[in-house]
Amino acid sequence: MSIKFTVNGMAQEVPDARGEDRLIDFLHDDLNLTGTKFCCGIGVCRACTVAMAKLPNPVETPVIACSTPLSILAGAAITTIEGVSVGAELLPVQEAFLRHFSFQCGYCTPGFVMAAKVFLDGLALAPPPADLEAAMATAIGDHICRCSGYVRYVDALRETALAVIATRGAVQ
Repeated sequence: MSIKFTVNGMAQEVPDARGEDRLIDFLHDDLNLTGTKFCCGIGVCRACTVAMAKLPNPVETPVIACSTPLSILAGAAITTIEGVSVGAELLPVQEAFLRHFSFQCGYCTPGFVMAAKVFLDGLALAPPPADLEAAMATAIGDHICRCSGYVRYVDALRETALAVIATRGAVQ
């Protein structure tokens, strides 16, 4: 079965995709995109989070690459950590993670960045949630950081989310 989708805006075709072929392996082995980290292998730690948009819904959602089979990606647009920055410019949430010293080893950081990006992109399009803390917990609360940088990740995400909300308020 042939599967066609995009990764970071580049068209991909997998002519012989099998049901057990995983997105993480394709990213690492076929595209040499190793920023998406493989950790637990069962989708619990979320270090391998990428963003996926698939019609009819063009809005990105976080996807666990270690447990996502290539067979469901027909027509999808995948964004990895390598695809979020333009040139050397970081996303505001990446800058906030650096300012807040959110990580030590950095292994989990790509997953946190991708989940935060999806959350912040959604926040920019919709009215702010009634409970920002709960919405942030839903967005990144299941991610595992073995160095225990949770408070700093949350602080950085809150700072960035409040900036997004303030920007939306100024535009309206």
